[in-house]
Amino acid sequence: MHWLADLLAAIGVVLNGIPQGIMAMSLGFAIFPTMFSFLFASAVNGAFGAVAPLSFQAESLALTGSLGRDLRERTSIILGGSIVMLLIGVTGTLTKIVDVLGNGIMAGMMAGVGLMLAKIALGMAKKERLTGWVSVGLAAATYLISKDLVWTIVISVVGSSLAAVFIEHYRVELPEHVTARRFVFTKPTVNVRVVRGALSLACLNVGANISYGLITGQMTGIKPNPVNLNLLTITQSVADMGTSLLGGAPVEAIISATGSAPEPVVAGIMMMLIMAAILALGWLPKLGKYVPSASIAGFLFILGTVVIFPVNATTALQGPTGTIAAITLVITAVADPFAGLLTGAVLKFILPLLGLGV
Repeated sequence: MHWLADLLAAIGVVLNGIPQGIMAMSLGFAIFPTMFSFLFASAVNGAFGAVAPLSFQAESLALTGSLGRDLRERTSIILGGSIVMLLIGVTGTLTKIVDVLGNGIMAGMMAGVGLMLAKIALGMAKKERLTGWVSVGLAAATYLISKDLVWTIVISVVGSSLAAVFIEHYRVELPEHVTARRFVFTKPTVNVRVVRGALSLACLNVGANISYGLITGQMTGIKPNPVNLNLLTITQSVADMGTSLLGGAPVEAIISATGSAPEPVVAGIMMMLIMAAILALGWLPKLGKYVPSASIAGFLFILGTVVIFPVNATTALQGPTGTIAAITLVITAVADPFAGLLTGAVLKFILPLLGLGV
C-alpha cells in the first residue's frame, strides 16, 4: 500500500501548489507552457532518483511580481535569474557561495525575504480589503490551531474566495494569453529593473535551493542527505529558462511533504505529473476565475512571519557575523535579496580591507 501513501503525499503538495499557481495567473503568467517545467523536472528526478521536486513557490512569485512591472519584465527576470542559476549549478558553486558568505548572512537574507512576503501580503489586504483580511484572519487562526501549512493555505484561500464570490460577487475573466492552450514567444527585455530582479531572484533561489531542498531531503530520513543541490539547481534553472520564453511561470524548489512518503522519489514525480495534468487540461484557469489574487495574502503572511522569519532571524543574529547578518536582513526587507547579500558581502570582506568594520 506504499503507492497510496505516496499518492496522498503528492495530492497534499498539489493542494499547496494550486493557490500559488492561481497567484501566478494573477501576475499574468501563461499556465499551459508551465506544464512542461513539471514534465521536465519529473523526467530528471526519475532519471537520477532525485527526491526534491519543483513546484510553484510563493516567494519567487511575490518577488518577481513586485520587481517586474509587466509580463515581459517578469519573464525576463525569470530568464535572467535562470541563466545565473544554471551557471552556478553547472560550476558547482552553490555550496561555495554559502561557505564564503557564511550561514549567518544567508539566513539574514532569507529572514529579510520573510518580511518582504509579510509586506506584500499586507499590501494585498489593503488593496482588496474583504478578500485579503479574511484570508489573513483565516490563515492565522488555522495555523495557530493546526500548525499545518497545507490546511492553512487551503482554508484561507477557499474561505476568502467564497467570501469574495458570495459577498462581492467576484468573478474575473483572465487575460487570453494566461488561459490559452498554446505557445506564444515572449521577447525578453533588458533594463535596470530586469537586471536587478534577475540577480535578486538568483539570490533568493540560492538560499531556497539549499534550505528547502535539504529540508525535503531530511524528511526522507536517509543519511547523508540525499539531495544533490547542483542537480536541483540545474533542473530548476533549465525548467524556468524554457517556460519563461513562452510567458510561463517559474517553478522552484519547495519544502515538499513528498520527502516523508515511503517512496519519496515516486511521490515527488506523482506530484509533478498531477500538476502537469491540471495545467494541460485547463482546470487551473477555471478555478482562477473565482479566486482573487488577494486570497493568497494569508498564506504569504504566515509563511513570511511565522515559518521563514523566526528560524532564519535566530540563525542570522547568532555568531560573530550577527551585526552584518542583521543589516543584510534589513536591506533585503526594504530593497531586495541581491542588495541584501551584496551589502553583507561588502561589510564582511571589503570594509575590513579598508581598515573599517561593523
